[in-house]
Amino acid sequence: LLTMKATVIVAFFDVFLVCTYAAKEATKKTKKTKLYIPQIDCDVKAGKIINPEFIAKCPPGCQDVKHRVYGTDIYASFSSVCNAAIHSGIIDNTGGKILVQKIAGHSSYRGSFSNGVRSLSLPRWRESFLVSEGKPRKGVTYPSTLEYSSSKSTAVKSGNDPVNVPPGGTVSKEHQTSLVPTPAAEMAMTTPTPTTTTTDHSTTMPKPTTKPAATRAATVVAAGKTRPGLYRVRDTAFRGTFTSASNRNIVQPNTGIQRQEPVAAFQRAASSPAHLAMETDLWKPGLSLFDTGFSLKEELNPKPLESISQWNPNCKVDLSFLMDGSWSIGKRRFQLQKQFLGNMAQALGIGSAGPLMGIVQYGNDPSIEFNLNTYANSKDVRNAIENIPQKGGLSNVGKALSFVTKHFFSDANGNRGGAPNVAVVMVDGWPTDRVEEASRLARESGINIFFVTIEAAAESEQQNVIEPNFVDKAVCRTNGFYSINVPSWFSLRKVAQPLVQRVCATERLVCSKTCLNSADIGFVIDGSSSVGTSNFRTVLQFVANISKEFEISDTDTRIGAVQYTYEQRLEFSFDKYSTKQDVLSAIKRISYWSGGTSTGAAISYASEQLFSKSKRNKRKIMILITDGRSYDDVRVPAMAAHQNGVIAYSVGVAWAAQDELEDIATDPDKEHSFFVEDFDKLYSFVNPLIQNICTEFNSQPRN
Repeated sequence: LLTMKATVIVAFFDVFLVCTYAAKEATKKTKKTKLYIPQIDCDVKAGKIINPEFIAKCPPGCQDVKHRVYGTDIYASFSSVCNAAIHSGIIDNTGGKILVQKIAGHSSYRGSFSNGVRSLSLPRWRESFLVSEGKPRKGVTYPSTLEYSSSKSTAVKSGNDPVNVPPGGTVSKEHQTSLVPTPAAEMAMTTPTPTTTTTDHSTTMPKPTTKPAATRAATVVAAGKTRPGLYRVRDTAFRGTFTSASNRNIVQPNTGIQRQEPVAAFQRAASSPAHLAMETDLWKPGLSLFDTGFSLKEELNPKPLESISQWNPNCKVDLSFLMDGSWSIGKRRFQLQKQFLGNMAQALGIGSAGPLMGIVQYGNDPSIEFNLNTYANSKDVRNAIENIPQKGGLSNVGKALSFVTKHFFSDANGNRGGAPNVAVVMVDGWPTDRVEEASRLARESGINIFFVTIEAAAESEQQNVIEPNFVDKAVCRTNGFYSINVPSWFSLRKVAQPLVQRVCATERLVCSKTCLNSADIGFVIDGSSSVGTSNFRTVLQFVANISKEFEISDTDTRIGAVQYTYEQRLEFSFDKYSTKQDVLSAIKRISYWSGGTSTGAAISYASEQLFSKSKRNKRKIMILITDGRSYDDVRVPAMAAHQNGVIAYSVGVAWAAQDELEDIATDPDKEHSFFVEDFDKLYSFVNPLIQNICTEFNSQPRN
């Protein structure tokens, strides 16, 4: 008995040892099994990957505006996975492992700037995803190979709802929100339930008896071959009878035929920076109900923009639109921008008797797409806009404004001279260079600058803006008339009519008024005996040299002249001559009078006979030239002229009294009075005097 017990114990012990050894070996083998992490490219979008949850490795260098991101913390599924991970702070530009979880679509996605990446806003999208640190969750089995959606798909009937299944048996991502995991993984993980509503058809669509050969090749209707757990969620915006074309499968009632629209491709041209311009992604024009932010009714019945200025001479303006072609704007937003510019062309009513329109596209460098004289009607302009490809690059607005100032508004490009020059700058977010100096030069050249900023920097993003308050530094006036801020590209079309009304309000285009075309300049010339005939001719040449620097016409700068001794004589009034040549000829014909020097009386006479008849919107500038001390008081007449808005410059020669020159001159008198000992040196004051006039004009408050 003892022997039998001992034998049993030994046998049990042997079995125990064998089991323990086997368990240890199994554990070793288990520990040796490593999770293989698949690598993805920087441009891969979450919506392209079918797996509902996966771990992947991002390569270095994904922090690039070409790889667009939509949202903050929760991202739309057509965002770049790796750039979204950088935006969220999970990895940096050196790459690394990330965990991606698909969740249901959201009604809105907020753009922001974080970790060197600027994400964009979006009204809504059908699927979202989260990014977290690339560590496996307990109990979840992760794929070692990721499953990608195909650009070609076949239709499968599952119950009553159509789904897209590519030839390899994979359900196309375009027609899902979140995918339910396969049965093997269901016990270990939970996929968030979509919040969108599913709609089941009450009847099964009948199978067509005949089908064209091309349709048979593209679409295979097969019942009962659905992949377990996969389903299609219909967006509520498509309920009812809406049948607009899109890249979704839309069931056509009463036909028994399932309409198969082409699914977007994701293929890119390898190693080509221009591939973004050619990329075809999920955002196609047919998806207007998802991405415009407008109601279904508004999209189905868009109101045509009314042309308020067709052949209207009151809207005779020369327009340059600076369109943003930078990478940050993205392909879809670039298309929205083109649609907006086409709407503007329609509403303006392009024509030789009304507004003319040209376009400059900017990125790293600006270029003219077409000039003012390229097209003479709205239809041709709209067609040309539709064919403009995106340049890409940065948003160098300052460089573009400098280019427009130097090259666009020229006679060769169709500039009409008598029409105000207007530059409308479209900016996505904020410029990548400085605009203040370029804008100042543009304004001083008579260009009316309007800014339309879309999705401007939020308060948390202000530290990333190179030039704070760049709009106020750029526009003609800071009263809000010259700037429009649009919260989203999807609501851009709403500002077309207000912008048309503003650019056509020619009386308010104050930047058309420059220091050279917006003044009534009255010359008060000393004709006393001490001047002499020869020196008087030198004075007249000085007057002519100043006058010819200004743009002279009935609507621009006007010139008048008074000569005085003891008495005063009106040589010609502001409304006498309307061309530069006529004014110069009139100056040449002024005859020398000779006599005493009553400068005070001459100032009063000029105030009454010249400046009292000046136009309301003109700057009144008096330039007085004398060679000696006045026989009468100059202070009281000069003060009265100043109070009536006359800007007085005094130019003294030879025996002129410095104190009188300063009394005559507007404050600060050091900047408005000049003195030279010899008549032959008067020419040296031409440029300084004009420069002072322009400096004073351009320093006026812009509000």
